[in-house]
Amino acid sequence: MTNNSYQIKKIFKVLLLTFAFLIGFFSLWYTNGLVNKLELRERTKIATWADATRLIASPKFEGDVNFLFKIIEANTTIPVILTDENGIVKGSRNLDSTGYNGNNFMRDKIKTMELENDPIEVEYIAGQNIKIFYENSELLNQLRIYPYFQLGIIALFLTISYFAFSYSRRSEQNKVWAGMSKETAHQLGTPISSLIGWVDYLKEGEYSVPPKILDEINHDLERLNLITERFSKIGSKPSLSIYNLHEVLSESILYINSRTSDKVLIEIKDWDKLSGINVSVNKPLFAWVIENLCKNAVDAMNGEGKIWFEVFLDDSNYIFIDIHDTGKGIPINKQKTIFKPGYTTKKRGWGLGLSLVKRIIENYHQGKIYVKSSEIRKGSHFRIELLKT
Repeated sequence: MTNNSYQIKKIFKVLLLTFAFLIGFFSLWYTNGLVNKLELRERTKIATWADATRLIASPKFEGDVNFLFKIIEANTTIPVILTDENGIVKGSRNLDSTGYNGNNFMRDKIKTMELENDPIEVEYIAGQNIKIFYENSELLNQLRIYPYFQLGIIALFLTISYFAFSYSRRSEQNKVWAGMSKETAHQLGTPISSLIGWVDYLKEGEYSVPPKILDEINHDLERLNLITERFSKIGSKPSLSIYNLHEVLSESILYINSRTSDKVLIEIKDWDKLSGINVSVNKPLFAWVIENLCKNAVDAMNGEGKIWFEVFLDDSNYIFIDIHDTGKGIPINKQKTIFKPGYTTKKRGWGLGLSLVKRIIENYHQGKIYVKSSEIRKGSHFRIELLKT
């Protein structure tokens, strides 16, 4: 997968997130409009209720009193409290009496209502006014919080779905990788065995093959066997053994140096520090990690530059192995992407090297690997963290 493919993937994710945001915004906007309409309707209803109360108390009223009582009784949802000009409670309706404590309850309730809605003041009897305090109905309050509850449920569902899908995809990838690796190891086994037989035949036969050539062929066969062993371990839990860190790193670096340009210098700083440090690793797989990191560094330096290793210990449970190079560097927005399967900026290659590195370190050695720092045109700094033995 190329860099452009990952850019398209990121753009697609941003578009999906934007679309989800617009849905949420529209839902909140629409519900807020409904809430405002219902709030206005409730205030109008309370105003009508107040007028009916005033008319019933008026001695000049000559209309249908029963009709006014029906208006008052029709309010079965909106809590209201009536007080005179001095704040003395004259009546109430639809109050939750749970925890009722006389005047203190009414006083606290009036304060709450006044904060929520402005009271309605009407002339009850000539020269005397009453105030009607009210609060939003339970339906209106539920409607206010409903969109947030709805968005929360949707977000939770999307989150669970995302992780479930990611887990399923990773499991499927793991099975494919393991199957391909074991099949590759199986396919390599037969020709390697055949080649070993042919080398023995050349040694024992009357052929004038220079010993140096046979030795080099044997070295390459040993290398092929090592590669086969590495592939066969993918997908199954490899056994870990205690090795000296100096030994593991020096063997890998020696192999890489013999197959790399003289313009590339690979070294370990402060060799003395490594003499007493042991690590629990699967040696063939860990060597694969070091080789992959060095090969990527060589590519980043265009075959000319310096790679150096440093090892640190502190009070934590980890050993820190730092790998520096003087390559072209990694943009900050790509520093996590480079470990994903299929990511590559090369014209050739499948983009599996760093993905395998991460899998070997984190899945098989319970360690960590990440880009510690990187500067464009100056180089990169990778860090491996392994548990102390």
